[in-house]
Amino acid sequence: MAAHSLSPRALYEEVAELLRQRIFSRELAPGSWIDELKIAEAYGISRTPLREALKVLAAEGLVTMKVRRGAYVTEVSEKDLADVYHLLGLLEADAAGVVAGSATPAQIGALQALHQELEAAGQPPAPDRQRFFEINESFHMLLLATANNRWRDQMVGDLRKVMKLNRHNSLLKSGRIEESLNEHRALMAAIAARDAPLAMQRMQQHFKNGLEAAN
Repeated sequence: MAAHSLSPRALYEEVAELLRQRIFSRELAPGSWIDELKIAEAYGISRTPLREALKVLAAEGLVTMKVRRGAYVTEVSEKDLADVYHLLGLLEADAAGVVAGSATPAQIGALQALHQELEAAGQPPAPDRQRFFEINESFHMLLLATANNRWRDQMVGDLRKVMKLNRHNSLLKSGRIEESLNEHRALMAAIAARDAPLAMQRMQQHFKNGLEAAN
């Protein structure tokens, strides 16, 4: 890491992103203690930018700071996961309603094109799970961007980071990819029909089903 070429702000943000990816990949497992000295030495930085990075991750809910014990990767309880899915369902359903009611034909076309990529990645008998995960997230992000509310985007972004802490990704469950595709098809049909209430209902159902698969 070329720490000397970065401003202090850029350095702690870069460190936060490195740690964030290690948490999402389970290299830093939920509940594990974060060894600040070891990480600072590995990255060739002082503990000051590392501690600033940990504050960022704590604000996102990815890290829990314990008095006189240091920083730990957050463990997500069943209630935490249920609360996160509930809020995501509400926020993304609202976005789906906005898109169904006001998106341009070109914007809906862009969503449909991404949905077709999702269809291709999810085809049995051997769906490309990693690509499906990536396109699925891209689809949700594009829908949010199309709805164009940066405050909602910020809240969803933080909630999705916590959702990624869940050890058992719902899409790994047998049959879940096919179910998720069916839900996306139903959502896209509602959006194409300009039926905002139905789009909202189908997005909420999508998250409800995702939570059931995650448990």
